[in-house]
Amino acid sequence: MKSGEAAAPPDFLRALESVGRRRLRPEVRLQEVPAPGRIAPFALALTGEVTGPDGSGEDLASGRFILLHDPAGQEAWHGTFRVVTLVRATLEPEMATDPLLAEVAWTWLDDALAHSHADAVAEGGTVTRVLSESFGALAGQANDVDLEIRASWTPTSTDLGAHLEAWSTLLCTAAGLPPLPDGVTSLRPRRNTVGP
Repeated sequence: MKSGEAAAPPDFLRALESVGRRRLRPEVRLQEVPAPGRIAPFALALTGEVTGPDGSGEDLASGRFILLHDPAGQEAWHGTFRVVTLVRATLEPEMATDPLLAEVAWTWLDDALAHSHADAVAEGGTVTRVLSESFGALAGQANDVDLEIRASWTPTSTDLGAHLEAWSTLLCTAAGLPPLPDGVTSLRPRRNTVGP
């Protein structure tokens, strides 16, 4: 968490508490990183990675979740909080030719916000896809399609845990993990406590 000289305001502390309480899928690993220092007086930055459910340790998607708070508000935000996110994933090569890929990827965000009950205004962002083809000595390698979703929005309450959940859902969707049915919580795998 980054803050200025002043003590963190109660709204920001409530937002941090709601983020800290939120349980995410076990495939999502979070880490706090230094927050940007010039955009807002108070900020929190997290990086996230989605690993395969098979325990292989392979990263399927990665991203960043940044929570900004300016008690005075900022006109472009339409509020005092702003969530800024990034999601990156490598997709199957055949998806590169789908002309609706960017539109579909943007609906993943809308669906994730709705499913998490994360009310937001002033949503904006971009969806970028990059097709990498290998040549020469690398000609035998498979083509890669990288998808990048950059999005920001203004939460309408201090329950920012719902927004963290929405972002992690977007991260899992981009990674290709199936959604969890309503009312189902994914359990973390247990360690084997019995001998080999």
